[in-house]
Amino acid sequence: MKFIDLPAQYKNLRKEINSALFQTLKEGDFILGKCVKTLEERIADLVETKFAVGLNSGTDALFLSLKALGIGRGDEVITTPFSFISTAEVIVTTGAKPVFVDINPETYNIDVNKIKKAITKKTKAILPVHLYGQMADMSAIMKIARKYRLFVIEDAAQAIGASQKIKNQKSKFKIRMAGSIGIAGCFSFFPTKNLGAFGDAGMITTDSEKLAEKLKMLRNHGSKKKYYHEFLGVSSRLDEIQAGIILAKLPHLKKWNRKRQEIASFYDKNLRGVGDIIAPSIVKNNVHIYHQYTIRTKYRDALIGYLKNKNILTAIHYPIPLHLQPALKYLGYKKGDFPKAEKAAKEVLSLPLYPELSPQSQKFIIKTIKKFFEENEPRK
Repeated sequence: MKFIDLPAQYKNLRKEINSALFQTLKEGDFILGKCVKTLEERIADLVETKFAVGLNSGTDALFLSLKALGIGRGDEVITTPFSFISTAEVIVTTGAKPVFVDINPETYNIDVNKIKKAITKKTKAILPVHLYGQMADMSAIMKIARKYRLFVIEDAAQAIGASQKIKNQKSKFKIRMAGSIGIAGCFSFFPTKNLGAFGDAGMITTDSEKLAEKLKMLRNHGSKKKYYHEFLGVSSRLDEIQAGIILAKLPHLKKWNRKRQEIASFYDKNLRGVGDIIAPSIVKNNVHIYHQYTIRTKYRDALIGYLKNKNILTAIHYPIPLHLQPALKYLGYKKGDFPKAEKAAKEVLSLPLYPELSPQSQKFIIKTIKKFFEENEPRK
């Protein structure tokens, strides 16, 4: 059983996707064409922001957001150590320094109660990650950011369609979409995401017209007019073919996210009381869209092997916290600095979860996990 079955999704949408591909090939408008423009408009509508800027990856969305905001050498950006490498990589690439804060062990998102202690005179931004499809505590983060005059860039790569009821400055609650709260929201359309392309693709959402215009120039070599370059940028244009594919999939996103929630609910119900498993926790006011369904168990490694022997593939998101990655050794962090993130890295396990996962497969996964704990119960 696959961890995610991308061919099954294509099979269900073959007609729409093929039509999008052939239309682009027929028109020959491959760079920043009408598909990119239309997708930008529709993603902005979905996220409920004024603007969206298409890029060639979620990593570039993070990097160019920081760059456009002037973050660079000598600056510090506060973020989580429990994420994919790109979260820290982009900070380093600008010349700035990532400053890590431990996680909330229930959500695996940044512990907002620890952010203030990490702020220095060099701090310019907070980069929260909405991990696994559930948003970080944005009410608390924005309150801190306003007090210390910091930018907030949301890493929403795993959270398209997620939402949260947050307090505004007048203490009134409002439902806000992931990617609509900070100065910039960064999305990935990597093939395995809830809304995936057939290759790399990304997007930045923002309410700032000034930022949106700068991002459009940065993605295109610092140019607004061909061969006239106001500053140095990069080549990070969202591919027209990928934009067409995403557009074909976009109308199905809400239905797919609901299906993910249904499967997650089935897992929750049937894994309750099984061994030492801790199921995902949904924080009050959050709508979780389950990019991953990630359980926690001290017997993680043994369970992985057992499931694999039954042809059930799983994944670990993530086995090594960022502060312990060899590439970031120069930052001077050591084992024990962020114990909650380190403990999570030893225990988390993502189970298969995608809209096309059949009820029979879901039941087999549950049955197999239960059997593992029945057979291993005496050894606890």
